[in-house]
Amino acid sequence: MLKQVSIDELVPGMYVSQVLEQTGQLRMRSKGLVKSASVIESLKAKGILTVEIDLDKSRLPEQKSAPAPEDTIEDTKPSPQPHRSNQEKFSQANDLYEQAVSIQSGFIKSLSTNAPKDLSPLTELSQSLIDSVFDNQDALSCLTMIKDADAYLLEHSINCSVMMGIFTQHLGYDRDTIEQASLGAMLMDIGMSALPQELRMSTDNLSGDDWAIVQSHVELGLELLEQCGDISDLVLHIIEQHHERVDGSGYPRRLRGDAIEPLARAAAIVDSYDAMTSNRPHREAITPSQALKRLTKQANLDQELVKQFIQCVGVHPIGSLVRLASGKLGIVCQAGTKDVLSPTVMTFYSVNSGGGYREIKRVDLSLTDDEIVSGVRPDDFNIDLPKFFREVFIHQVPG
Repeated sequence: MLKQVSIDELVPGMYVSQVLEQTGQLRMRSKGLVKSASVIESLKAKGILTVEIDLDKSRLPEQKSAPAPEDTIEDTKPSPQPHRSNQEKFSQANDLYEQAVSIQSGFIKSLSTNAPKDLSPLTELSQSLIDSVFDNQDALSCLTMIKDADAYLLEHSINCSVMMGIFTQHLGYDRDTIEQASLGAMLMDIGMSALPQELRMSTDNLSGDDWAIVQSHVELGLELLEQCGDISDLVLHIIEQHHERVDGSGYPRRLRGDAIEPLARAAAIVDSYDAMTSNRPHREAITPSQALKRLTKQANLDQELVKQFIQCVGVHPIGSLVRLASGKLGIVCQAGTKDVLSPTVMTFYSVNSGGGYREIKRVDLSLTDDEIVSGVRPDDFNIDLPKFFREVFIHQVPG
C-alpha cells in the first residue's frame, strides 16, 4: 500500500518508493528502506519535502516479521525499474543532459557576479547524473557523443562528468566516491570560463605567453571555487591535478607518478578523450576509435588506467557513429554481449545511391552478416548530428 508523507513524518523503517516534492532544482530519485535518522536528515538537507512510502515494503515495529526488502535508501544500485521503451530512455536522458547544461551555464554565470555562490545545484546534478549512469547508462553515453561545437565548454564539462561516473563505476569505487569524482570532472575546467574568449576561440598556434594564460585556468578554477564553501579534497585534487602527467610533463606543479591522485589520473584520460572527439576552434574531432588508439600512445598518461578505460567504453564506444559494410551509417547504442566487435547499432543513413536519411532501425550486428568497417565523423557526411538526434532520433528510435 502506498502513502504520501511529509519529510517530518518519515521515520526509520519506512520504505521510500519515490520523491514527490522537493525544493532542489533536480528530481531526486532516492528509493529504498530508510535505515537511520541520519538518512532522513540527509534527505532534508537536499530539500526533499514530501515522499511516497510503500507500507508493504516498510519495516515498522508492527511489521518486524515481514521479509526484509533487498534494497535500502543508501544502496549504490537502484531498484529494478519498470520496462521503458528506448524512446522513453533516450528522451529522459536527453532531458537530464539539457538540464545539466543549463545548470552548469547558470553556475558559470554566477561566478562572475557578486551573488552568493551555491555549489548545491551542481552537487545535486552530479547525483542525478550518477543515478542515470546506474539506471540508463547507454542512453546517457550516447549523448556525450552528440557534440555541438558552439557549446564545447559547457558540454565538455557534462560529458567528462558522465564519463567519469561510468569509468569510476567500472573501476569499482563506492557511490560516494563516484559522485565526488563526477563532480570533480564537471568542475575541472571551470577556470576556462575566466579566460579571454578570443584566447579560448583562437585558431592560431598559441605563443608562450598565451599558453601560460591557458594553463592558469587550473589556479583560476580553484580560486573561483573558494567562493563556494566546503568542497571535498578529492574534488579539489581532481581540479588541481587533471593536467599533471605521470612523467612530470604536466602542469601546474609537474607532479610525477604516484604523487598524482589516482582519480586525477583517470580524469586526465577522460578529459583528453572527450577533447579529441570534439570539434574545437583549433582542431577537428577524430573518431572515438582513433581517440582510443591515440590514448594508448600517450606515454605521459597512466597506461594501466588507459587499458581499463578502453575496457570500460569498448572498442566501439556507445554513441559512436559508424559505417557498416552495407553502406549504412548508425549510432552504436549497446555494447556487444557476445562479440565486442558486433554491438547493437541504430542505423539511420545510407551512403549508397547518393546518400540520405532512412528509417531508423535497431540492428544487432551479432545476428547479421553486416559489420562495422570504420568509425566516421558526422562532418564527413554533412550530418548535423545534434539536430538530427534531438529532433528526429529520440522520437523515432525503435524498441
